[in-house]
Amino acid sequence: MAPLRKPAITNVTSLLPLELINFFVFGAMAIFSAFFQLYLQEAGMNKLEIGLLLAFGPLVSLAANPFWKYCNDRQQNTKFVLLLMMSGLVLIAYLIYRVETYQMLYLAMLLFFFFQTPLLSQSNTLTLCYTEHAGRKFESFRTWGSIGWAFIAVLTGASLDAAGPISLIVLFTAILLLAIIATLLLPPLQKAPDTPWLNYWEFTRSMHNKYFMSFVFLCMLVAVPNSMNALFMPFFVTDLGGSKLYVGLAVFISTIFEVGVLILLRRYMKRKITHLMVCLFLVSLVLSLRWLLMTEVTTPVEIVGIQALHTVTLGGFFYVGIQLTNLFLPRPYRSSGQAVFTLMLGGVSGLIAGIFGGWLYQYFGAITMYKISMMMTLGGSLGFGIMGYRLYRHGYTPVIFRKE
Repeated sequence: MAPLRKPAITNVTSLLPLELINFFVFGAMAIFSAFFQLYLQEAGMNKLEIGLLLAFGPLVSLAANPFWKYCNDRQQNTKFVLLLMMSGLVLIAYLIYRVETYQMLYLAMLLFFFFQTPLLSQSNTLTLCYTEHAGRKFESFRTWGSIGWAFIAVLTGASLDAAGPISLIVLFTAILLLAIIATLLLPPLQKAPDTPWLNYWEFTRSMHNKYFMSFVFLCMLVAVPNSMNALFMPFFVTDLGGSKLYVGLAVFISTIFEVGVLILLRRYMKRKITHLMVCLFLVSLVLSLRWLLMTEVTTPVEIVGIQALHTVTLGGFFYVGIQLTNLFLPRPYRSSGQAVFTLMLGGVSGLIAGIFGGWLYQYFGAITMYKISMMMTLGGSLGFGIMGYRLYRHGYTPVIFRKE
């Protein structure tokens, strides 16, 4: 029998659009996450109102993620679903620019979050579709996402300084249109990756693991301050007299070396539960130092410099957290455990950060917000230390529950 031919998508140049998709999609999300809150402030909203509005995102994601996953599984065409999501975002971005009342803004933002919150995971799914069939490494394409996030943030900051708030919507729409064009240029590939539906029984069993849930709670203590910084750091920069370009530079510094840190962790980090707990303890201490330094800044340049710590702390924290989730749970529950970990750190922490952080910043200021962030993170670090010591002394073996 004649040997099977490799699919056409193994050609290097044919996957250039996939690199561009990662670059532009992550770049568009950088525009939203770093600058949209400043756009809302210039529209007349205060920090608490902005925090409450942006807190809707994690809530909407609870419905949006299952809906788009269902569409993806039903259509078996990740490319089409991604195009639908990006097209919806382009239309809603125009609607947000045109609204004239807060009521219409809140309605438009609910629609926006419905399309926006699953976008990065959907683009990752698309990348996995093509890399699995082409025999390429996912990380080599995901790197383009980090590059897009960093460079487009700087471009956006400079554009806002030069042209004002209108350039935010124009640039966001233009970047998404480029991502849509790149997606249309991809070679056809219909089959979506095998991503089974979340098993409810496994989900509840993973939440009955007291070690795992204690670990997730401690991660929340560390993740909420990080989410508050992501939401409100741009305000701190501008309150200190910095331009939008300084905000873009802060995002650039915090992102550009992220991939290198992840590569080093994958290569040298021992996947042993006690070693990983020590790493998480140390990373949390560095995060505490970061928030302490933020309480002492007096110029926007200092904020940009402190953001360099973000590369180590965020990359290390989430990478190690994912590894520990797999070690705390037996193999049958690991996918459910990752869902719990993602829900709590990506959803619930964002919800708390938007409401609690907005209240702190509005009524007590940025310095108080960062002082409380430091105390919360120190509490999480102390908990990781105690938990790691107990695991070292007594050991740990994941338990599988039997269905009754």
